[in-house]
Amino acid sequence: MRKQQSKKPVSGHIRLISGRFRGRKLPVKDVEGLRPTTDRVKETVFNWLMQDVRDAKVLDCFAGSGSLGFEALSRFAHSGVFFEFDKQVAQQLQDNIATLKLDNAQVEQGDTLAKLAVQAPLQFDLVFVDPPFRRDMVQTCCALLETNQWLSEDALIYVEFERENTPEFPENWTILKEKLAGQVCCRLYHRT
Repeated sequence: MRKQQSKKPVSGHIRLISGRFRGRKLPVKDVEGLRPTTDRVKETVFNWLMQDVRDAKVLDCFAGSGSLGFEALSRFAHSGVFFEFDKQVAQQLQDNIATLKLDNAQVEQGDTLAKLAVQAPLQFDLVFVDPPFRRDMVQTCCALLETNQWLSEDALIYVEFERENTPEFPENWTILKEKLAGQVCCRLYHRT
């Protein structure tokens, strides 16, 4: 019988569920607070977005594993920008972009709210807002997206937040879809 070696903490992975990278698994850093969107929720979200992903300019505001942004790129989004605070996680996103050989994706490492606090260099058609929980970032993030013109005229915004803490959203955003999954509320908004 072989002696077991001590194991390093194993990083997880995300699975792309459809599109040109369907079935591909991408590694994810094991970082505290990082909670990739589950396949079940991701499937629901992309069923909601079925007709709207192709050719969309995508912004993944608190990218983490990049699960939502990579899924959009797999489904032929025009381009993807990933904002991520953690350096190691941002590097993993960059590595995954290289693995998939994407020339239409980029990672910007740093504080998302600080990035959104300036006038947008371009507008996005599809935005994912899934910040770390219990840090009250959703309302500020959404206000900055609207105020600093990060959104195209007809943008769709997917938001995840704690069920017990509903933030206020910009008045010109209309809820298209909503799903409760455990302690999480998932909503899709349309900017009008």
